[in-house]
Amino acid sequence: MHLIKIIFLSICFPFFLFPQVVDQIEISGNTTFSDSDILSWIQFGSGSATFVGILDTIKSRIAYNLNLQGYFHPNFNSSSIEFSPDSQSVSLFVSVIEGEPSYIKNIFLTASDSAHLEQVVSSLKYLEGQVFNKFEIERNINDILSEYENNGYPFFILIISSVHFYYDSADANYYADLHLKFDTGTESRIDKVEIRGNESTEDYVIIRELRIDEGEIYSQEKVEEFPKRLNRLRFFEPVSTPQFYFNVESKGVLLINLKERQTNNFDGIIGYLPPTNENESGYITGLVNVSLRNLFGTGRAAAFRWRKIDRNSQELEIKYLEPWLFNFPLNVNLAFFQRQQDTIYVQRTFTGGLEYLATEDVSAGVFITTESTIPTLYAEPVFTVYNSSSLSTGVNLKVDTRDDPFAPTSGIYFLNSYKFSRKSITGPEQFITNLTETELDLQRYEVAFAVFYEIFLRQVLALDLNGKELRGPSFEESDLFRLGGTNSLRGYREDQFLGNRIFWTNLEYRFFLSRRTFAFLFFDTGYYLRNEDKERSVQKMEEFKTGYGLGLNLETAIGVLSVSFALAQGDSFSDGKIHFGIVNEF
Repeated sequence: MHLIKIIFLSICFPFFLFPQVVDQIEISGNTTFSDSDILSWIQFGSGSATFVGILDTIKSRIAYNLNLQGYFHPNFNSSSIEFSPDSQSVSLFVSVIEGEPSYIKNIFLTASDSAHLEQVVSSLKYLEGQVFNKFEIERNINDILSEYENNGYPFFILIISSVHFYYDSADANYYADLHLKFDTGTESRIDKVEIRGNESTEDYVIIRELRIDEGEIYSQEKVEEFPKRLNRLRFFEPVSTPQFYFNVESKGVLLINLKERQTNNFDGIIGYLPPTNENESGYITGLVNVSLRNLFGTGRAAAFRWRKIDRNSQELEIKYLEPWLFNFPLNVNLAFFQRQQDTIYVQRTFTGGLEYLATEDVSAGVFITTESTIPTLYAEPVFTVYNSSSLSTGVNLKVDTRDDPFAPTSGIYFLNSYKFSRKSITGPEQFITNLTETELDLQRYEVAFAVFYEIFLRQVLALDLNGKELRGPSFEESDLFRLGGTNSLRGYREDQFLGNRIFWTNLEYRFFLSRRTFAFLFFDTGYYLRNEDKERSVQKMEEFKTGYGLGLNLETAIGVLSVSFALAQGDSFSDGKIHFGIVNEF
């Protein structure tokens, strides 16, 4: 019997089983707010399902938003709802008469400290005569709170105690009187910094990074910048905003809670490649990377890297950092680098630099480099590269506003450098002719720019742009820039391309699994140019390459490990390359 009733109702009154949908919503009568504004408040659109009381819900939502804007007397009397002939859809006709707004007539303030009364009154004076707009009132109150928080009053309180609405028949306007009260609290200074959780790092290393003077006026804006400054040390887990309180002696104490991370890392893999025939011997290959980033808790750093690329090629690099020389914002950088390239040459470089930390975000540096290139000797003379030495001087400028150097979600990174080199060619004598220039002036320009933007929660877009150019009368292989591999153009071998001009971009979409662990998709582009050199029978080489893939940055006990699977332009899946390594933390 029930089944028969259901079938009968579904045939005669099908709209009982399938609710009507909204065909259109037409707004009329509005003069102050646009149709699009009102439709956004309604939160319904064509195709939405109807329900009992839909028109009342719409009126309620519009009235609520009009109230926020200061319009408390709207009229919806001409609104109606019409059904389509088949009763499957409805048209909503909403008449919105906004009515007259309410204006702020008077602002009455009471204060615990009358010394600040005039200042607060002047900040709120702008509101008098304005429409009673909730958002504008809150913005003004927030501006006052921020002003006091950043000038020594972190416990400042300003509240609306009451609002009196009334109608003035004299000028036929609606008005509102605001009654507010505030308490400035005690003026606060940072008399002491208390640090917890730094088992290895010395207190002075942390305090000097914050750049706090004893007795400094408290500033909330500055305190909220402290985590970013400490994160750049790369000694700690993500740092939270410090707390502030008064101790029993009424001294202002800034409390910083830290959790140290592993700062001494060893990363390496060693392998042995056996001989392929009886006429050759096997050889060792691999990578060793040792990083000591906080020696004895003083902020000093040292690093050692050895890489055996193939039978005849290897690299050795040693670095040292002395921070805050003589307690001034000056960093000293020392580095040694040696490359043995196939059976062609050995190149050694010594670099010393001085970096001035102008602000927390901006630094500038000068450096000097000596370089020597020694060609391999053969039983029968064969030209590879010249025996040469060079002295280089340079300058750089760095801007770093990233919130975290390991896994930034906002900010930029910019590095621009210029290097001038005077190169002297001393041999081999048999290859030096009257046409050979034995004194060369070379110039190197380098620029790097990265920007990070959080598009949604835990989702970040990262764009990295890099360019390098070498200028001079002639170049050797040892002078050229290298492109390809983990840190530039993924999907290709390490240092696969050589050029006097290179450019590459890295675009990544990152999804954060934790604060410093994220999965990512990437698309890389790269360009290199090697100019023609007729004297050495070198033809012009110029190519544009692309690479793409996916990867994972994983925070581990030994550091941040980056692993990616990349495909080069035109590669099949089986040709993909796996890039992995510890993210550079020096």
